[in-house]
Amino acid sequence: MQVTKPTGVIIARFQTPSLHEGHLEIIRQVKEHHNRVLIVLGVSPVKGSRKNPLDYYTRERMIKQLFPEIIVLPISDQKSDKVWSNKLDELLRTNFPHESFLLYGSRDSFISTYSGKYKTVALAPVKDYNATALREEISDKVFDTEEFRAGIIYNTYSLFPAVYATVDIAVFRNNHQELLLGKKPNESEWRLPGGFSDPTDESFETAARRELQEECGDFEVSTMEYVTSLRVNDWRYRSETNKIITTLFATTLVDGEPTAGDDLEALRWITVKDIPQLTADGIITDTHIPLLQQLFNKYFIQA
Repeated sequence: MQVTKPTGVIIARFQTPSLHEGHLEIIRQVKEHHNRVLIVLGVSPVKGSRKNPLDYYTRERMIKQLFPEIIVLPISDQKSDKVWSNKLDELLRTNFPHESFLLYGSRDSFISTYSGKYKTVALAPVKDYNATALREEISDKVFDTEEFRAGIIYNTYSLFPAVYATVDIAVFRNNHQELLLGKKPNESEWRLPGGFSDPTDESFETAARRELQEECGDFEVSTMEYVTSLRVNDWRYRSETNKIITTLFATTLVDGEPTAGDDLEALRWITVKDIPQLTADGIITDTHIPLLQQLFNKYFIQA
């Protein structure tokens, strides 16, 4: 009885603009030992990230340009390595029920976390090719081609609609009777201190304290108190799919005196009871009117 060679299966991500020599050598090595070769591409649940900028279809076409005979299949990343291993085995068994498989991976590959039924082989890298370094090398390059511009549009439309998180901070003094406002350069209206949350912030409270210090200096305030959250009708995003949602915090001046910094050129204290008149006079920037109305209702009407 003739024994059929197992099918060689390369498990990879190939998150590069082209197949570099390391990729090509892996494919060549596997093709030398197997009549049939499959490539299984990992698919991240996060679309269009820096670590996984290329979707499955783009990478499949990249491979097929050079190796049209190779079958390419996707496999989704999983939280559990065991679940991922079972999914991989099921993918291969379901699509090719009468074949046996030998799984290949290279540096930083799946092998150390794979717990499935098939044998694995670790291939030594030809050179120290680093996909992250290759992506960073071209990350700010602009190419004067229609394909380049079409790729940007394709990637943009492939992304999930995003919500950008911001924080705004109401700093009170004099038993919640006075409120701190700031003014940006080249603007006549006044606003609450605040800004965008950073990926390095541990929480929105942390973001609020950081933004307050950056914009108003190093002074002591009480604990950040959550007031509300709402979508901001920011002029920059009015015609965009992506939107801003801000979280409003309130705190009390304990010690020190705020001084304008970062992107604020001036600070002033207003009386909370004057918020409706200041709004009617056009003193408050339009996007912060709903926030100040919330503060007026909470700290003046209810007082």
